[in-house]
Amino acid sequence: MSENRDHTEPAADRDPLGLRADCESCFGLCCVALTLTVSADFAINKDAGDPCPNLRSDYRCGIHNRLRPQGFQGCTVYDCFGAGQKVSQVTFEGKSWREAPDTAQQMFAILPIMRQLHELLWYLSEALTLRQARPLHNEIGRVLDRTERLTHSTPDALMELDVAAHRGEVNTLLLRTSELVRGGARRQKKKERRGADLMGADLRNADLSSANLRGAYLIGADLRGADLREADLIGVDFRDADLGGADLTGSLFLTQAQINAAKGDSGTKLPPKLTRPTHW
Repeated sequence: MSENRDHTEPAADRDPLGLRADCESCFGLCCVALTLTVSADFAINKDAGDPCPNLRSDYRCGIHNRLRPQGFQGCTVYDCFGAGQKVSQVTFEGKSWREAPDTAQQMFAILPIMRQLHELLWYLSEALTLRQARPLHNEIGRVLDRTERLTHSTPDALMELDVAAHRGEVNTLLLRTSELVRGGARRQKKKERRGADLMGADLRNADLSSANLRGAYLIGADLRGADLREADLIGVDFRDADLGGADLTGSLFLTQAQINAAKGDSGTKLPPKLTRPTHW
């Protein structure tokens, strides 16, 4: 996953919180810390803590330009939200797991913790841009600042952090944000699909605008031409879903990893903060 460049870079990128992966500043952590299982996503089995055989000595991926043909589709989907460089350059002050093998296991264990915190920062940052959520902006800003401070904790403090509890607090705030943006109670009840099993569903040209699709399973769903404007898409599983011609402008809490996992085309409309994957 190191040096993953399977999507084009956004123009005039502004990333003050460092929420976009910078593989050049990371020690290939995702290529070591994560478990790989032979599947449609990965060609090999690999235990957490073992370096991927494709990871070179300079922390670059030896097959990053041909990951999909080589059976590593999962690497092109994964997004650390910038957690890799934060752990590498801030938490461990630029000293790699090869230079300091005594800290390696702790570094690998902290990556998924930091990734969760950076994912929350992604959502909170978006919430602050939403005009309809203005009544919550002060509260959102306070929680964002506190989350950002947590990312600068010591390694020991990060290991002891109750991430689930913090996620719960943030999620409550994001849900309130979603309700404000998506409109009145009657409209929301009509389009309440939270956690729905929609795997393989035929949703061509469906009106899913302002729907609550949080945590829904849309694996392999046909969403060609669907209207997903202002839909809450946090945690939606879009693996192999066809988003050809779908309109996702103004959708809530969509991530690059979700887009990378889906199929799309030149007619798919994306929020401006996301980039069109080159494999579409």
